[in-house]
Amino acid sequence: MTRPPDFLVGLSDSLKGRLVSHAAGVVFVAVALAGFALSFEANAPAESAQERHLESYLELNGVDFGDPLDRALFRESLDRFYPGQAARNDSLLQAIDDARVRRWSGPGLRRGDTNRGFSPALLPEIAWQFAQFLLVYILALLGIYFGAERLGLYRFVKWKQGRESYLGESIRIVREYRHARANSRVRFPKGAVALDILKALGKGILTTLFFSPAYVIAYALKTSVDTSSLPFMILLALVSNGVLIQASNRFFELLVAEDRKGYVRTATVKNLHTSYEWNAKEGVPVRVLYRISQNLGPHVLRHLYENARFQFIPAMKELGSFLVTGLVIIEMALNIQGRLSYNLLQQILFGRYDVACVIIFSIFLAVKGTEVFVDTWHDFERRRYGF
Repeated sequence: MTRPPDFLVGLSDSLKGRLVSHAAGVVFVAVALAGFALSFEANAPAESAQERHLESYLELNGVDFGDPLDRALFRESLDRFYPGQAARNDSLLQAIDDARVRRWSGPGLRRGDTNRGFSPALLPEIAWQFAQFLLVYILALLGIYFGAERLGLYRFVKWKQGRESYLGESIRIVREYRHARANSRVRFPKGAVALDILKALGKGILTTLFFSPAYVIAYALKTSVDTSSLPFMILLALVSNGVLIQASNRFFELLVAEDRKGYVRTATVKNLHTSYEWNAKEGVPVRVLYRISQNLGPHVLRHLYENARFQFIPAMKELGSFLVTGLVIIEMALNIQGRLSYNLLQQILFGRYDVACVIIFSIFLAVKGTEVFVDTWHDFERRRYGF
């Protein structure tokens, strides 16, 4: 029997299968993109030969094809060299005019260079842009993961406390006041109602911000903030497109599902703490929001959290794919020059599909690398808990 590679020793069979599948996916995409790029490059030699042929006419000394007299003399010369071929001569003159237009308005001139196609000299530039893209992606993804856990946990504790929405709380206060006023003289709690309304308004503004498209937020701040800086890009990826809110909702739902399982009643019988009051003796300390496992102690929430967290880990693959798409759109929409996605857009517009394929493959590797890491992490947690 063939011995497996050293790096696969100690891994579960399911993880080995997924790693092989990931590797096959990388090979398949690499071959597909290479074939796509080569199919466009197949016509390049013929096109280059035609361009060189037309350039020889454009470089004739003393001939200005923008001057009507020179054009007429050149046309008569063609008739003398190629008599009886008026259609050919007209076609050649039209091709020369088209070449002049491409020379003065082509993508290479607008970009500031005339190089076409992929070359090893482009690798350092693409590698640096990919490193910046990867840094923003990793930090934003980590922020979304930890932020989703904290927000979901905070919402779950409030739910267990029986807390209502801020507007619902203010309505309840008003109803209680109306009922109490019928029996005795009481003062209307203006401060409590006003505070709840302000909280509800602030929550609505934050929710709108978190669900707003990234480019809308960026354009709103473009005159006062450097929207091309890496810290701003990380923050923008965190607070836009609803990624963080959707992830926190998913973690909250996992906590609720765990809370309804039978082991919670068993834990109660074993005298685990079940109070959800903030900073109470047997309740939940506020510091749990930034150090969860270390500060829960003998509380049932610790078990709920660990089980929900285990189920939440695979969701990082989906969040990673969604985040990569958002980052690509952000950099393209904001026209951030010198960044990977903007470079990709430029290469596609200029018809440099081989360079575009290299950039697309690098972005694909970022997504595939996330999937490999998450699968390995989930497998480690599975073996840690004895699953």
